[in-house]
Amino acid sequence: MKLLRILICPLTSVLGLMAAISPAYAQQTAADSALQDRITALEQQVADQKPGESHFMVAGLTTFGYVTNKTTFTGPGAAGQIMRTNSFGDADHYELSPMLLWRHSNNLLVEFEPSFDGNTLGVNWANVTYFAAPALQVRAGYFVVPFGIYNKRLAAGWIDKLAGDPNGFDSPGTDFGIGFSGGVPLGDMKWSYDVSLTNGLQLLPDGELQNAGIADNNKGKMISGRFSLLPFSNSCLEIGVSGAHSNAGDAGSNFTSASVNMYGADINFVKSFDPILVNVKGQYNRIEVSGQTYPGQNGAPDYTFSNVSSAAFAQISLRPTGVDDKFLKNVELAYRYSSYNTPANSTWGANSHQNDFGVDYWLSWRTVLKFTYSLSHAVSTANADQGGTPGITDVSAVYLQFSVEF
Repeated sequence: MKLLRILICPLTSVLGLMAAISPAYAQQTAADSALQDRITALEQQVADQKPGESHFMVAGLTTFGYVTNKTTFTGPGAAGQIMRTNSFGDADHYELSPMLLWRHSNNLLVEFEPSFDGNTLGVNWANVTYFAAPALQVRAGYFVVPFGIYNKRLAAGWIDKLAGDPNGFDSPGTDFGIGFSGGVPLGDMKWSYDVSLTNGLQLLPDGELQNAGIADNNKGKMISGRFSLLPFSNSCLEIGVSGAHSNAGDAGSNFTSASVNMYGADINFVKSFDPILVNVKGQYNRIEVSGQTYPGQNGAPDYTFSNVSSAAFAQISLRPTGVDDKFLKNVELAYRYSSYNTPANSTWGANSHQNDFGVDYWLSWRTVLKFTYSLSHAVSTANADQGGTPGITDVSAVYLQFSVEF
């Protein structure tokens, strides 16, 4: 009996240990099975995913710098008033804009670019593009309206050769709508088109224009487009023309019949004349608002004026890319002349011009350090009876700016 008890006790202990282990083992087996099923499903999903069918990427740009400027105003009762400012961050041109790109398939691309300018967080564009055919792209959402070349192709800090922007090229800007673009060979030449239908512009009580936004202010829409020709087989020269028409008056207001016509022309020339790379760009805009009567300001009677504005810039840059010196080949000299004339007899009328001189150093093809010296001169043509401020404004500014595309 004593021998039997000795044999039974260890057996009982083993059975008890097995009974305790079995539930835990069963639970672990179930967990492993569920995990394996999940891994198998993911493996199958990856196996089914065709190369190039879906891809997510973050790109974008950032611009940071320092600016110092001197503003001199001469007007009635103000003989040479001077104001000096300087700022880190370059408040007028600081930007951090990550661009989120999601290629849902070979034919579908989603773009979203938020932007922080030092004060507010906004959105540069947010749209979906469908590549319907080699010569047809369909775009819908919030995008840069096709008019000229500056806003859509040159304004980014790492592309622009000079730190500041030429005045008068912020309209028509970005809008909500649908667009179509593409390019087609024309013998040894090429031509391209970019057209859109968007909500359009809104006429303000002082005669200025702004985008209507996502909620249109009337039943009309803006149709706009740019057509360009590349006459040489190496595509070194591009000549473009632009046009736009928009109903601009608020529905039910005194501006119901107001409309806007815009016209533009641009040129883009890039060619190497060994050892110098020559880069020439230019654009001319004209904006015409139909005749309207505007409410008087500060108790003055209603008034009218010819609401026509024009803006132009011409830019050239030279870079010795063909030299052997590693430092010199990354240096670029740039100059831009721009003019901006707004309607005389309005409260914001002025004739202005600006000269920008720049020296750039390219750390890489998408990273640049820019030094820009700017001189501007503006003569007011504003209606003093309506609250405008006659006078002459001169501004000199120095920019040191760093820009990178990532």
